[in-house]
Amino acid sequence: MKRTRFIVAGSFIDGSGGAVRRNVFLAVKNSIIAAIGPAADLPESDGAAIDDLSHCTIVPPLVDCSVSLSRSPAVDRRIRLAMEEAGIAEKSALAAQHIRYCHSHGVLGVADSDDSLGLGAHLQKMMAQEGSIIDIRTSGADFLKIVYSSIIDDGEARISQLHREDLWSILQQRGDKKAVVLANGHNRVKEALAAGCDAIEQGYAMGEDNLRKMAEMDVLWIPSVLMAKNALDGAGSGGDVTCRFSMRYVAPGKPDPGAVAFWKKMLAEQLAQLRSARKLGVKTAVGTGAGSVGILHGESMVEEMKLFIKAGYSLEETIRCASDNGARFFDMENLGALAVGRQATFLVARGAVQQLPRKLAYLENIYVDGAPIRNF
Repeated sequence: MKRTRFIVAGSFIDGSGGAVRRNVFLAVKNSIIAAIGPAADLPESDGAAIDDLSHCTIVPPLVDCSVSLSRSPAVDRRIRLAMEEAGIAEKSALAAQHIRYCHSHGVLGVADSDDSLGLGAHLQKMMAQEGSIIDIRTSGADFLKIVYSSIIDDGEARISQLHREDLWSILQQRGDKKAVVLANGHNRVKEALAAGCDAIEQGYAMGEDNLRKMAEMDVLWIPSVLMAKNALDGAGSGGDVTCRFSMRYVAPGKPDPGAVAFWKKMLAEQLAQLRSARKLGVKTAVGTGAGSVGILHGESMVEEMKLFIKAGYSLEETIRCASDNGARFFDMENLGALAVGRQATFLVARGAVQQLPRKLAYLENIYVDGAPIRNF
């Protein structure tokens, strides 16, 4: 029988939406959280390991509810096209690289919307052998991702929109798989809700009536606000912009005043809808759209979280949206909120709570099953 490991944290956010707890200990036995309490009440260790993280904040692992692992976020169109035409070996290598990016930023769960080659299971096994623990859910195998209207940021998209009858037919035949419908505009979202979807992705310009309906039906919303923010930055500064906000790269080009006005309006409206969703009790989750132009895997998670906070969500609520809500929706049993009886898998960020979510981009460590991995 393994000995109990005690972990002392300066701050602890459990991912349930509850308030930050200061100076706590976690007791971990056989990879499970056995107890949580004030550090002052730490039991006699009797030789057990004690990890002193009193200078750090513990939070649950993050879950990105919208990624495309095998798609390049490069701003250079030639690179994106080359990857779209690449073979399975190249796409597999790119997806593996993106998984490593996710893992290094504490994103231990992803919902891959674009696994046309069926790489998910192979990549998950390969990453586990490297010590990079990540839970991958793929469209088609684990859930349905249905594009019901134009993708908000993709001017190159030429996807034929489904008819309402087709959407109803697909959802009626989905079996026990959850369905995420990408829909924008009042009517398209209304139709997706009427057809019985489980989640709405993007949902730009859907209106408060649809938000109320989502709250009543317990339909998850994945707002993808960063797409509008990224598009606005690109339109206003002379070209496509990546999401490396600490080291921004801009592609050559001239500012587009018309696009600036459009994206400024879209961003403001989406933030307003997010504020309304919080007041109405709509369950929301963080999904970055990583793999879209300029939306980088892993590090974009923090930027999307910042936009939730800008819309009025507290840090604790934002972390719940970025962890437990997505983990529950996609049935990631070992991820989500931290509580007694749950798996002891969590992130360690150096510094005070006031430095979050920024500090999640510079993790001190990741604990998996109660032990630090130190290799991310």
